[in-house]
Amino acid sequence: MLETPPIPADVEPETEPPLIPVPDDGPTTWDLVVLGAVFLWVILVAGSHAPLWGSLQLTEVLGFEPSIWLWPGVLLGQVALLGLPLILLAWRWPTERYRGIYQSWALGTLFALLMVPLRLLFATAVEEAALGQVVLALLFSGALFAWQHLPATATDRGAWLPALLLAALPLYPWLAWGSLGSILDTGLQGLAGLTLGLAAGLILRGTLLPVLAKTTQGLGWDITVGGFAIGTLLLIMAVAFGFQGMGLLLMLVLPSLGWAAMALSRWGGDEAPGQNWRAVALLVGAVAAGMMALVDADEMLIVMALGTQEIFYWALTAATVSLLLGWVLGVALFARRAPISRAARSSPLVLGTTGGAWALGVLLYATLGQPGLHGDRLFVILKDQADLSGARQIEGREARLAFVYDTLVGHADRSQTDLRSSLDQMGATYQPFYLVNAIEVEGGLPLRLWLESRPEVDRVLYSPMLRPLPEPEPPARGEESAPTTPPWGLEAIGAPRVWEEFGVTGEGIVIGQSDSGVQWDHPEFRDSYRGQDGNHDYNWYDPWNHTPAPVDNGGHGTHTLGSVLGENVGVAPDATWFGCANLARNLANPALYLGCMQFMLAPFPLGGDPMHDGDPTFAAHVLNNSWGCPTLEGCDPEALRPAVHALREAGIFVVASAGNEGYWGCSTIKSPLSLYDEVFSVGAIQEGGGLTNFSSLGPVSADGSGRLKPDIVAPGKDILSAFPGNSYASQEGTSMAGPHVVGVVALLWSANPALIGDIERTEQIIIETAQPYRG
Repeated sequence: MLETPPIPADVEPETEPPLIPVPDDGPTTWDLVVLGAVFLWVILVAGSHAPLWGSLQLTEVLGFEPSIWLWPGVLLGQVALLGLPLILLAWRWPTERYRGIYQSWALGTLFALLMVPLRLLFATAVEEAALGQVVLALLFSGALFAWQHLPATATDRGAWLPALLLAALPLYPWLAWGSLGSILDTGLQGLAGLTLGLAAGLILRGTLLPVLAKTTQGLGWDITVGGFAIGTLLLIMAVAFGFQGMGLLLMLVLPSLGWAAMALSRWGGDEAPGQNWRAVALLVGAVAAGMMALVDADEMLIVMALGTQEIFYWALTAATVSLLLGWVLGVALFARRAPISRAARSSPLVLGTTGGAWALGVLLYATLGQPGLHGDRLFVILKDQADLSGARQIEGREARLAFVYDTLVGHADRSQTDLRSSLDQMGATYQPFYLVNAIEVEGGLPLRLWLESRPEVDRVLYSPMLRPLPEPEPPARGEESAPTTPPWGLEAIGAPRVWEEFGVTGEGIVIGQSDSGVQWDHPEFRDSYRGQDGNHDYNWYDPWNHTPAPVDNGGHGTHTLGSVLGENVGVAPDATWFGCANLARNLANPALYLGCMQFMLAPFPLGGDPMHDGDPTFAAHVLNNSWGCPTLEGCDPEALRPAVHALREAGIFVVASAGNEGYWGCSTIKSPLSLYDEVFSVGAIQEGGGLTNFSSLGPVSADGSGRLKPDIVAPGKDILSAFPGNSYASQEGTSMAGPHVVGVVALLWSANPALIGDIERTEQIIIETAQPYRG
């Protein structure tokens, strides 16, 4: 048996040997010229990331679905443009000091290259992307560590605490304005940020830090040049890191830490250059981890920022503040560079200051932030959907509605029993649905994999849930006056003639409105609200914020309802309405849409249980749906088909706006609900009768049916209607066209109650009596 000989007490273990600085004669003209040119090239290429990403996002807002290879290809091109010149300079530049800078930047491009394949993931695969970033960053770091062949360092010279102290300040705006996801999401995002810092620290350990110490030009100049080089390295690494718009935030904030990181690397002196790389890694990693954990990457989308103070707005604001704070730290540390280089190995003052800084951060999060966990969810669709084939044979509207509701609820209760029991045993939070036999479950990737293995489960869809805002969005307000004559859209479809010649105004018909909400006491439809006496039970449901009465900050819902039944701007001014907020913010999910559709079939009291407190005697006759559920929100083409089938079987007329993606030509009707045969889809025309350029077109290819859509077109451009604050506004979109048709159905059914529930005959009458579109 071999035994290791004892080490004498007076022999120190092997550490990284002190490096004797060799004063540099200073940069040559070519050193500075080439460094400046390369830096500008990096800024140009990396800076193009923002407009390229923004352009791609805007095309998606307009309905264009690019190839999954497009964005990875763009990033690959950026990495190639950065890497090719940097590799050459890292290999051949004669001046050691500047060659070390190029070597660090070249390794940064290699790191970015490894992250490119993750862009093949779908936009909402945030947890999968974070896991991939962790694995790839660890692989990169492990390979780099092994390749460097550097002796282990003995100490960090007390720089860990200063690193944590410095990391706290740039995170204050994120703690004040951000919010956490689920435990799994928070852990993965935090770990991804830390591994980014680890990779950056290891790059600096083997390249920049020892070279700057060896070729020193004085502490001040070393921090200046080193901070510039570290900031540029972090910019390069951030180009392909993060997910969705998170990369832009990292590109803004991390480079500002360059000077602070360089000063931190000199904490305690230069006896062993590079040995403070761990502290540098901690600083960068902690800031990146905090940012990534406190912002939901799939909310960093342009669609979430169109004219609103959404997460995108708050994240950019936080990033700007963090950038300024990073610069302040750099300037402060540069000014105190001499004491830093002589700092003691440990200091009670640093310990106390670090603890106080993070205590302040916790206080900010607890008081100004949004404490708690706000993770995404899963929409679980079961294989066995209810059979409603007997509904149409039932006489009487109320009996037919009751049959559909009771059949759906009973089927859901029976078929979901085992799954609910298993979820209860796991302690999972979930919500069952009946209009589609489905369950929404709070959980992430591991739970998804388990659910997909269940025999009764057909498929599991992502159900994104927006995290709370630091403060509510400011209420929208229109800038136009109430009309003195009927708007052009009403004249175009002949509504005033129906009022005057037949005396029909929609009386007796109940409209179900699912949208951003409604200002229920707006003069246009205060008197037509079914809960005008203040009783909002069975008349209002807000699955977002559980508000006790109808409210609408965005204005979309108030505008679309006004076109249906507004006193001065609506097609059927004497119809009655009740409402639901399925799109209180710019991004919803299948469960939110479905929850409102259930409320249309069987309204329930405030705080009631949709499964057992629903009362179909309060059901709507006609539904307005000026919304769509694209893949970004979690829907696949078939996600809500059972729901619209059930509503049709119940005798409820479902109108859906076709969508605003017509810029891209045919087959742009592709999202629920407008692609379904069971709904009446509406495109948009402008004054004069021409089709608007935004109105989506068929045939439907998303489900392979090839069916012709839309079913009809109606006025949808420059539509004047009600807006929050008792105001008025003109808007455009198929969202404005659909309400005109909802109003027409209300007029038809009011004039001829025998048509109520006869969906096929009503559709036939509307199509046959409409003016043919001649292009």
